[in-house]
Amino acid sequence: MKFTVAELQAAAGLVHARLDPTPQIQWPTLSRRVGAEVWVKHENHAPTGAFKVRGGVTYLDWLVRTHPGSRGICTATRGNHGQSQARAAVAAGLRALVYVPHGNSVEKNAAMRAFGAELVEHGEDFDTAREEAFCVAEAEGLSIVPPFHKELVRGVATYAFELFGTVPDLDTVYVPIGCGSGICGTILARDAMGLKTKVVGVVSEAAQTAKLSFEAGALVETNAARTFADGMAVRVPVADALAIYGRGAERVVAVSEEEIAEAMRVYFTDIHNIAEGAGAAPLAALMQERDRMKDRKVGVILSGGNVDMNWYRTVLGGGVPEV
Repeated sequence: MKFTVAELQAAAGLVHARLDPTPQIQWPTLSRRVGAEVWVKHENHAPTGAFKVRGGVTYLDWLVRTHPGSRGICTATRGNHGQSQARAAVAAGLRALVYVPHGNSVEKNAAMRAFGAELVEHGEDFDTAREEAFCVAEAEGLSIVPPFHKELVRGVATYAFELFGTVPDLDTVYVPIGCGSGICGTILARDAMGLKTKVVGVVSEAAQTAKLSFEAGALVETNAARTFADGMAVRVPVADALAIYGRGAERVVAVSEEEIAEAMRVYFTDIHNIAEGAGAAPLAALMQERDRMKDRKVGVILSGGNVDMNWYRTVLGGGVPEV
């Protein structure tokens, strides 16, 4: 998979018709903390509080053009992808059936319903819910929205297109990995623009399928993915995504649940922004690698700000949410 600058510009045109570009801000408090020039890409300021909203715009545009008879979509999510798809599907006049695992974020579930999703809880984790969504989509004649697709990635890549367009001389950018659309979009935007920025993937120590797969050069599933950073709680890697970040990422870093919680606190104290676990993980990785990144110009993707109040109360109190 590759994109040209023209394809990214076209995607940005679609996305910006539905939402404003998000800011990228150089924060001196964060820079002082880690000893590097730190730029934050604020995807937590998107209409759904996360970068996924971009992929919903481009995917539904593609779906309506190429499958004009579609009655609706069916997908699985931990929350941010589901908000994106529901928002875009309802805007296109389509049904949005969304599967989540039992015990999913209460507040993300409420947000998906508010955007028009028909929400169904199934299974104990994302990958089980995903398998059910695929079966139901076929049975009910709905268009399945997979977790990874070229048109999803093209939309997501617009955040990196914005970031690199403003700060083209970043040495390194840290990106969280769930199913992989975010890191792949970042890599493909970098390559299209001919930049040298190193892209570092970030996973939770409790959900390492992407790191294990990257290091093995092959798909490696895990038995569990029990992290409170639910945007990264994936145990089955995506082959098409690995094909991109496997060759295009510099490395993949694992951060502990404690490091993620600390990064969430840092975002609040240093720049007064709310970050969910997956949104804070890139900063956690930068803090872990502060000696390596000293005096460099570094980007971190704050990819989501949707954290349940009870979990956030625990984090701000110095703890780590239990899952």
